[in-house]
Amino acid sequence: MYSNAMPRPRSGRLGEPTYFIVAALLGGPLHGYGIVRRVAELTDGRVRITAGTLYGALDRLVADGLVERDREEVVAGRPRRYYHITDEGNARVRAEARTLRSAADIVEGVPLRARVRPA
Repeated sequence: MYSNAMPRPRSGRLGEPTYFIVAALLGGPLHGYGIVRRVAELTDGRVRITAGTLYGALDRLVADGLVERDREEVVAGRPRRYYHITDEGNARVRAEARTLRSAADIVEGVPLRARVRPA
């Protein structure tokens, strides 16, 4: 379980929590709690993101141009801010997915060799 969603620099890889925050927005704009729920759904509950961590990560993702604020509405007297993925964010998360898939293919294609024990 991860709670630190600090994104990597633009040229680096996205950390797992940040990757899933961006991926959660592929289906359309979501507000903070919706993102948290969607990340939990995408990962079968393996990655859990706290509200404090989420909003810090979203601020950095907005600053990096991967996510934009979509709109804000007031529900039960409380503001609810929605976010959407940008074209750059879409390209970045999909590139990350290809990198992860390629890495997994390499590992899964290597046969396990029996350990040779000294006589």
